[in-house]
Amino acid sequence: MNWFYRMSSPPHFYRWAGAAIPWVLWPAVALGIVAAYLGLVRAPQDYQMGDTVRIMYVHVPSAWLSLMSYSSMAVAAAIGWIWRMKLAHAVAAAIAPAGASLTFLALVTGAIWGKPTWGTYWVWDARLTSELVLLFLFMGVILLRNAYEDRPQGDRAAAILTIVGVVNVPIIHFSVKWWNTLHQTASVSVTGKSGIDASLLWPLLLMMLAFTLYLVALVLMRTRNEVLRREQRKRWVIELVSS
Repeated sequence: MNWFYRMSSPPHFYRWAGAAIPWVLWPAVALGIVAAYLGLVRAPQDYQMGDTVRIMYVHVPSAWLSLMSYSSMAVAAAIGWIWRMKLAHAVAAAIAPAGASLTFLALVTGAIWGKPTWGTYWVWDARLTSELVLLFLFMGVILLRNAYEDRPQGDRAAAILTIVGVVNVPIIHFSVKWWNTLHQTASVSVTGKSGIDASLLWPLLLMMLAFTLYLVALVLMRTRNEVLRREQRKRWVIELVSS
């Protein structure tokens, strides 16, 4: 547990994150370029959807990471709330805008894909509606935290809303199994055979890894900024700025 307590120190985290970001960001960029080339240039058209299928190289990673972002934010919020760890609240605050952006991107690309495939941009489908609720939860957490002048109170209120809202994550994931929805079931499976051809699957997996690494780098950068903002009157920040 020593690493856990050491990492909870804002100065230690700030230095560690600064060193870790290049090791995550540049592989994300390289993987993204390779995946984009394989997915947009080399992968064949789908026999039913044609080139429309290529939207999945943005839609699937953003939708998957929207759930991962909220789950990670809930874990950070719970740690901050239970153990009163300031850095955990800073991590939760850093994840929220990134998660909201990914959720918005998943909804927009899903609507663009839905028009030629389903004949409509939007239906009040269980998967689509619960994903929209996720966007509202992200926005609610951001607005609630900023509504308090007292930062600890804002962090606690945002943490409670985040923890309550995590019930929506399994609803999104299992919605296509629990209800008869227009949205198809998952095409990529970890435990079984995936529903798409390998020529489309591998670029998609590479793109998902690229998105994931980029999100990690983005959260690290945003958390460093959040730490500086929250610790701006502490001696180590004053010395850092003046050096």
